[in-house]
Formats: sequence, structure tokens, C-alpha cells
Amino acid sequence: GAVSSLSTQAGTISDSDATQAASEHCASHSLSAMARVAVALALLATAAAELEIDVVNPNVVAAQYAVRGKILDRATEIQKELDAGDNDWPFDQIVLCNIGNPQALGQSPPAFARAVLSNVVLPSTPRFGVSKQVRQRADAYRAAVKGGVGAYSASQGIALIREEVAAFIEARDGVPAFADQIFLTDGASAGVRHLTQLLVSGPQDGVLAPAPQYPLYSAMTTLFNGTLGSYYLDEAADWDTPIPELERAYNELAATGATPKFLVIINPGNPTGASLPLKSLQAIVKFVEARPGLALMADEVYQENVYGDAPAFVSFKKVAHDLGSKIPLVSFHSVSKGFTGECGLRGGYFELTNISPAVKAQLVKLASVSLCSNTMGQIAVGLMVNPPTSGKELAAYEKEKASKLASLERRANNVAAALDALDGVSCVRPQGAMYLFPSITLPSGAIKAAKRAKLAPDAFYSLRLLEATGLVTVPGSGFGQENGTWHFRTTFLPPEDQIEAVTKRLAGFHSSFLAKYAPKGEL
Repeated sequence: GAVSSLSTQAGTISDSDATQAASEHCASHSLSAMARVAVALALLATAAAELEIDVVNPNVVAAQYAVRGKILDRATEIQKELDAGDNDWPFDQIVLCNIGNPQALGQSPPAFARAVLSNVVLPSTPRFGVSKQVRQRADAYRAAVKGGVGAYSASQGIALIREEVAAFIEARDGVPAFADQIFLTDGASAGVRHLTQLLVSGPQDGVLAPAPQYPLYSAMTTLFNGTLGSYYLDEAADWDTPIPELERAYNELAATGATPKFLVIINPGNPTGASLPLKSLQAIVKFVEARPGLALMADEVYQENVYGDAPAFVSFKKVAHDLGSKIPLVSFHSVSKGFTGECGLRGGYFELTNISPAVKAQLVKLASVSLCSNTMGQIAVGLMVNPPTSGKELAAYEKEKASKLASLERRANNVAAALDALDGVSCVRPQGAMYLFPSITLPSGAIKAAKRAKLAPDAFYSLRLLEATGLVTVPGSGFGQENGTWHFRTTFLPPEDQIEAVTKRLAGFHSSFLAKYAPKGEL
């Protein structure tokens, strides 16, 4: 075909010339095909490489969230080896003490709430085998969302549930609350994200957060390119919030050129477990009041978790009201904590107090971008704030609540006592929340070993603890702490019948760690 084509084009040529021309044509065609393949491969290589780390938002790269950081990554690797069965680890399970996730460690879900939730997903509630209260609540929630729980709700949340939240707040504080000032969210964290995005747009916007602090706040500040100012809690005073320290942090933040936009207070505290006394709450409100333009973000998700003779929980809304203060306030709550522990359902809310309608409209816009929070989480919020009211359901609910909270208190005290008994470890007595944040004095040998491993000393301790015992904790350096001090955060959520074994594992590790890294007489 090639020869005859060439003959037609060139007229009369010799056989040898035609053969040579055909050969050159084929070679040219082959080279062209190879070139196309090479180009295609180059394009594929480019496509595979075009989403390299250098194209990622640098604020995302810079953000850190220690609760699910390197220690947990290592724990996940070890768990895979344990699951495979052929390994040399000196333990047979990973115990996740790194995060407040009660049901992952065996806590049972709230019975009444789960009965309602399991029925509300059905097209209608069964006529038999369901109590009257469960049926009434399931039917009411189902009717409150046109199309049922599989349909979008209003962006601010289901109206019925926002009314239940407002009634809960009013009963708790003795202060009027209004459904139109309530936003239902996918856990409290989503609300924190909304508020940070609302107020922080660059380095000129500052956030005041405690140290130590739940790293959600530092991570959100970084994600939205804000400037973080840290105020240090007073460990010697049960992790109280000293006003002079707030003043120092505020002034230093302002000196950078940033405008402090909001102050974060976590009460009861995470990771500290502190429950702030009324006089501290009042002083904080007055501090904010004296600085126009500064808003207070009150993280109150552990309000049910206050133990023993610790100061009782009082909301910032009530404190501000009783002082006659008009500070701008946003208060957060969640179904993940308390005694419900419904972390995976992702239900929470925030309430606006003294926030202008124009600002609220922008929050509605942000909520609308995500359409709505998940409806099952919203209903879980309703069930948290409006539990059963009478009959056997109420009796069972009250017994369940009292039992779980009492067990948490016993576990908190047992773990704190075990930690306090260790050489070089000091633990503030537990007051609330789900965590302990002991201070550890690390020997010089451990600090040198940590430097060689390119880890913070408390991260080195937590990593060695994990690899020796299977216990997952979070190094204090991930929460912020005074320079020269070292801590770790642990929950006290393992089942009560396992707590003694957990503390024995920890004590055995600590003794061997000191024997390896501490020169004689150093501690």
C-alpha cells in the first residue's frame, strides 16, 4: 500500500527507490507514534504529580490537632500488627485514653434516647412494643421535619428542638432564652468553626485561648490565618484563670497589631478538668466587658461533668445576666460529653447572647452553605435537653444518669491517686470533664533521648508509654503549657473493672522509664 501510494504521488520511480521511501515512511510513522506515547506518559506523570503538598493551603499544613496526632498514628500501626496476630508486642490491646469517646471504651448509650432514635428513623412508630413516651417523642420529631429525618431541616436547625434547647437553658439559668438565638450544629466543633470563620479572616484578627487548651481553638485560628494569643492557667490554683494573665495575653496580642476578637473559656476545662468558681466567672465577664469589641466564647460541653466538692457549674449566660452585663456571648454545648457520650451522632448547639441581628444573619448564611446539620444529631440534642418527664422512663433515666456520673467520679479519683503516687508526677485533683492533666518531671536522660528522636520530651514519654503498654495518651505539648514544664492528658474512661489494670500498666512503665533514663538520685 505504501509503495503504490508513493508511486502514484511521484510518478515513475525505481523499485529500490520505492522500497527505501516506504521504509523511511514507516520509520517516520513509528517515531511519530512513539512520540505520542511519550507525550501521553509525560502528561500522566504530570497529572499524578500535580497535587503535591506545595499546592495545599499552607494554613491546613500548619494546623495541628494533637488529640489525633502522631501518637495515635503509631497506635493505629500497632493495632494492625495486633490484629494480624503474629507480633512481639507485650500487650494484646490498644487502650484509647487520648480522646473523650466514652462509648468506644464500653459506656452504654442512653437508653431512652436510643429508643426514640431507633423509632424516629421508621416511616411510623410501631403500635406495639414501644412505650407511650417513646412513641410520642418519635412521632413529634418525625413530624417536625417535613419528609422525615432523611430530609434537610432548616439551616439553623429543627424549630421544635431549638425550642427544647431554649426551654432547657431557661430552666437551668432562670434567664429567658429564645429559639431564634439557637443554632443546632454537628457537634460543638462545627459551631466553633462557624464562629471562627465569622470573626477571623487574617493575621489582623486575634484569638485569646487558654494554655493548656483543647487544640480545636488553635487549629481553627491557624486554618483561618488568625493570630493566637495564649493565656496560661494556674496549675497551682486548680487550673484557675488569673485575670492578670488574661490582661498580659490581651495586651501582647494587641501589641502584635492584631485586634483580639474573642476570648475562649473552657469550663469545665479540657484538658485540665477544672471547674471554675463563681468569682472567677464573674471576673472574666468584667474583663470582657471592659474591652469593647471582644466577644466571649464559652465552651460548656462538660457542664454535667462536675465531681465531688468542686465548684458547681454556672453558665456564663447566667453570670453575665446576674451582673447586668451586656457582653457579646456565644455558648456551646454537645451530646458528646456529659453522661450521654453520643460522640458519633455529632449533635450540638450554640446560643447567641447580645449578638446583633446583622451578625446573626451572617451566621445563618454560614449554616446555609452546609444546608443543615445532620437530623439525627439534632434529635439527639433534643433528647439530651428534654429527657423523659414521668413514669418508669424518668426513673430509669435518673438511675442511669446517676450511675454513670458516679462511676466517672470514682474512676477520676482512682486514676488521679495512681498518677500522684508516681515519682516525679503531680496531678491536680479531678473536678470535672473527662480528663486528667498530670505534670511530669522528666529526667535529663529522657530529654536528651527525646532530642535525638526529634520529639518534644513529653511526646517521647507518651510514645514510649504506648509502645510499652498499649495506652494512648496525648503529650501536653499538644495543648500548650508553661515553658519548661511537661504534661500528658489522659481520660479516665476505660471501664471501671479495667481501671486498676490500666493504672498498674502505667505505674510499671513509669518505673522502668525512670530506671532507664534517670541518673541515680536525679528525681
